Amino acid sequence: MFERIKEAKERLRGYANVTPIMTSRTLNQWVGAEVFLKCENFQRVGAFKFRGAFNAISRLTAQQRSRGVITYSSGNHAQAVALVGRLLGVQTTVIMPNNAPLTKRAATEGYGATVIDYDPAESTREEMAKVIKSERGYTLIPPFDHADVIAGQGTAALELFEEVKTLDLLLIPCGGGGLLSGSAIAVKGMDPGCSVVGIEPELADDATRSFHTQTLQTVSNPPTIADGTRTPSLGKLTFPLVLKYVDDMRTVSEDAIVEAVRFLFYRMKLVVEPSGALGVAALLSGAIPASGRVGVMISGGNIDAGTMSRILSRGNEGS
Repeated sequence: MFERIKEAKERLRGYANVTPIMTSRTLNQWVGAEVFLKCENFQRVGAFKFRGAFNAISRLTAQQRSRGVITYSSGNHAQAVALVGRLLGVQTTVIMPNNAPLTKRAATEGYGATVIDYDPAESTREEMAKVIKSERGYTLIPPFDHADVIAGQGTAALELFEEVKTLDLLLIPCGGGGLLSGSAIAVKGMDPGCSVVGIEPELADDATRSFHTQTLQTVSNPPTIADGTRTPSLGKLTFPLVLKYVDDMRTVSEDAIVEAVRFLFYRMKLVVEPSGALGVAALLSGAIPASGRVGVMISGGNIDAGTMSRILSRGNEGS
C-alpha cells in the first residue's frame, strides 16, 4: 500500500496543492514540543479530500467516466468529487445530509455536481447511493473506504515527511479513517519510529472504541460540532488498516475543539473547521502529552459563517 501512496503522489502532481507546513512559537511554548502543522485547509476545495477523490476518479476507465460517478458526503468529499469531475469532464452526483454546512453544499453545487438531499434521521446515505448507482450505472467513489481514496489521502503525510524528515508523533483527525489509515501507512513507510495517533471528538468516538476493543463500533448521527467526523463507523478497509498501522486513538471534548479553532484563528491567522482542529485540540487540552517533534494534520478549513461566528464570540479574543 505504501507503493500505491507514492504512485498517487505522482498522479496528483500538478493537480493537488503541495500544502504549507506552519509553526507557532506560542504553540510550542504552551505544549512543550516542536509542532509542525500540515495545513490541508490550503488544499484545493479547502480540505485533504481532493487528494483521494482525484486519485480514485483519475484511475477510472473511459467507460466508467462516461457514465458518471456518485458519492455521499457531509461536505468536503462532496466538494472534492465535484471539482475533480469538473477537471476531468465526469458527471458527478452527491448525496448530502440536509444538515450539512451551507458553505459546503454551495461549493459542491458550484463545482457542477447534482446534490440529492437526505434526512439522516430517516435513511442512510449508503442505501440511497446503492439504489441510484444501480438505476443509473454510476461508479461509486465513497468518502473513505476505497483503496485509491486511502492512497490519495496518504500523500499528505508523505509530503509532510519529505519536508520535515522525522517526527516523534503525528496527530491525525479521524472520521471514517481514510486520512488516518492512509497517513499512517505513509508514516510507517517513511519513519517507522514515529507514533501515529488518531483524534476523534468525545461525542463521535466510534473509531476510538473500535481501536481499543478490536471490534468495530458504531455511532448514530453524533451531535458534535466537528461535522466531518459524523461518519457512523470505520470502514471494511480502514478498520483493519487502523488496527495495523495506528499506535493509539484519543478523544477531545467539544470545548477543546472550539478552543483549538479559536487559537488557530487568533494566534496563527488560520481558518480551520472543527474537524480539522482535532489534533491541536488534543495538544492544547493535554489529551496528548507532547514532547520532541510533533506533526499535526490540519485536515480542512471549510466552516460556515454562523458556526465560525459562534466559536469566535466565545470568551476573550486570543484566549
